[in-house]
Amino acid sequence: MPYVSGSSTAIQAGIASACNLYIILIMTLMCLIMFSKQRKKAYLSMVTAFLFIMTYESLNIHFAFSPAKDSAGAFGWTTYLQTFSLLLLNLSVYQLYRRMNKASYTIFAILILLLLVPLIADIIPFGGTGWQELYLDLYPLGILYTGVAFILPRIGQRVKYLTGICIYLVDMALGMLAHYANPHGPWVDTALIWMPLLYYTIVFLILFERIVELMQSIYRSSITDGLTNLYNRRFFTKQLNRYVEQGVKVSMIFCDIDNFKKLNDTQGHHRADLVLKQVAAIIDEEVSDVGLSGRFGGEELVALVVDKRAKAAQIAERIRARVAEESIVTISVGYSSLRKNVTAEELVSQADQAMYRSKTTGKNKVSPYHTPSAKKEAEVTGT
Repeated sequence: MPYVSGSSTAIQAGIASACNLYIILIMTLMCLIMFSKQRKKAYLSMVTAFLFIMTYESLNIHFAFSPAKDSAGAFGWTTYLQTFSLLLLNLSVYQLYRRMNKASYTIFAILILLLLVPLIADIIPFGGTGWQELYLDLYPLGILYTGVAFILPRIGQRVKYLTGICIYLVDMALGMLAHYANPHGPWVDTALIWMPLLYYTIVFLILFERIVELMQSIYRSSITDGLTNLYNRRFFTKQLNRYVEQGVKVSMIFCDIDNFKKLNDTQGHHRADLVLKQVAAIIDEEVSDVGLSGRFGGEELVALVVDKRAKAAQIAERIRARVAEESIVTISVGYSSLRKNVTAEELVSQADQAMYRSKTTGKNKVSPYHTPSAKKEAEVTGT
């Protein structure tokens, strides 16, 4: 709605529009930065919507401090800008979570065609012109209905998105009250001035949280193994080095699936991958509260016990027993605890040696690492 120049309402309108411009500018910069990194179409859709919003908010600032007669002729165009930007915003929120398919393209194409109806009516008049203003006032209901029926079930942050729709619906109702009911209370004008800022704040929260989710996902994929979802060798080794440098008394558990190559050859890669993921999940469950788990490559899975109260031998045995009971394979396990003057690389090698001893002395067993002197003593005593 155009605002009356010189009134306190006009000053509020100008301030509110300036606030709206600021938050929209921040979101535009966020989208441009993210698009430069990810090339996701949703960010371009949002930037386009924000450009339309910035245009009509700039017009609102102009109208707030200009004679009312200057704004009367352009009011229809600002309504179009606002409505089209609402359509683009909902489209971009959908694109943040889903790729466009035939159904989504069809729905949004229909909405665009319906938005063009009043413009077509100006070129080919039919039924008079009095209906066009009411049509534009009611048209956003179609966008909001599409948001609830089509977009809401297919995205995350549903509570925020639904809250935004409710805010916009209230803003629409107040706008029609102010436009068609005279006189109306001054609170209506005040609510209309500040309601868009509340809506843009919701949009900002949706965009910000989605960007955080995507960045976390990207980071997670860079440090985990794509098949097992355990930490990859690079990240696991980095964490191990950090703990060793800090002097934390950690224990390393090294697991190798028995006869994995035979499983691959006889039952196929898909079946072998399922078994590998099952074993990885068991290891992760057993050490999630006391350390971290990783995949070194192939069928070699490892765990790092950080909690000094946890017993590496007990954890290793639980892992072995669960794998034997819950899957179609067994594992050979070795473990070693950090000793003085032992490096991270040596700790891994010790656990690997202990695992190899399990592998070569019967499989499906847990072996601790013995220092050369302890190993020699064990051989002499026969233990």
